[in-house]
Parts: sequence; C-alpha cells; structure tokens
Amino acid sequence: MPINAGQLRTLVVKPVLAALDLAAPDVAENLIMGTAAHESHLGDYIEQVGGGPAMGIFQMEPATLNDCYVNYLDYPGRAALKAKVDGFLAAQPALADGTPDKAAQLATNLAYATALCRIRYYRAPAAMPTDANDINGLAAYWKQYYNTPLGAGTVEQFVADYNRYLG
Repeated sequence: MPINAGQLRTLVVKPVLAALDLAAPDVAENLIMGTAAHESHLGDYIEQVGGGPAMGIFQMEPATLNDCYVNYLDYPGRAALKAKVDGFLAAQPALADGTPDKAAQLATNLAYATALCRIRYYRAPAAMPTDANDINGLAAYWKQYYNTPLGAGTVEQFVADYNRYLG
C-alpha cells in the first residue's frame, strides 16, 4: 500500500525543502513527489525489485548517495548545506563506529532520503523546468538527470505513475 501522497507532501517534502532553502520549491516539490511516485510507487517498494542496490522511496543507489557527498556536499563552501542535509540523519541505523549509516537511511528515513533526492536534482547541470505543473517537463528532467539516458525508465512511465499516484 503506498504512502498517502498528501501526507508525504505536507509532512515530509515541504518541510525538508523549506529547511534546505534551495531555489524552485514548487517545481522541486512536484519533481520529488513524481520521483517517489515513479521510482517506488509512492513507497510500495523501499528495496529495488530484482535485487539491485537502490533503496528508499526514491530508489537511490548508495553510489549516488556517495557521489552527492564526495563530488558536491564535501566541497569547501558547502558546509552549511551539508550540515542541513546531515541534520536529517537519525542516530539509527548506525555503522559499527556509531556514525549514522547513510545508505541504510535512504530506506529508513524519509526526510533524509528526500534531502538527498533534492541534492541530486540541485546538482544537475541544467535548470529545472519552470512550470511546476508541466508533468511532461518534469518527467523529461527526471529521465535526463535522475534515471539518466541509460536507465530503464521512460518519460511515459513517469507521467503515468505521476497521474496514478498523485492525480
């Protein structure tokens, strides 16, 4: 059974985006909601079907998570943004050294997973679509910068899942 879309939007996505204070909140909100609708059918799956490494409602791979840190958040001048993202980490699950297990939290921590999804899109080389209600534009952006041209997903599938789960 999927997560209630209205509750996810109101209780998780909007507050996380507000806390991150990154540009284009309306477009980002719909893009992130659409990503969850397509990638996990709004939470039906938190582990990649077929045994792949992707986790959580956004089906982010640990390698993508690590790339967001190594090639973006860990850079000088981004300490404040990194602190905002890391502020969503929970104490558990944790690694053997007691630090939060970021990869596991993609599946267990909605706010942290949402923050990482936003960072993934924020790093894209092209600006997000300007119309928050242009589902085809959001789908094309998702395909290019989240699923990637080599990914199995299609713009048509994203649009269908957006309409099915978010109406």
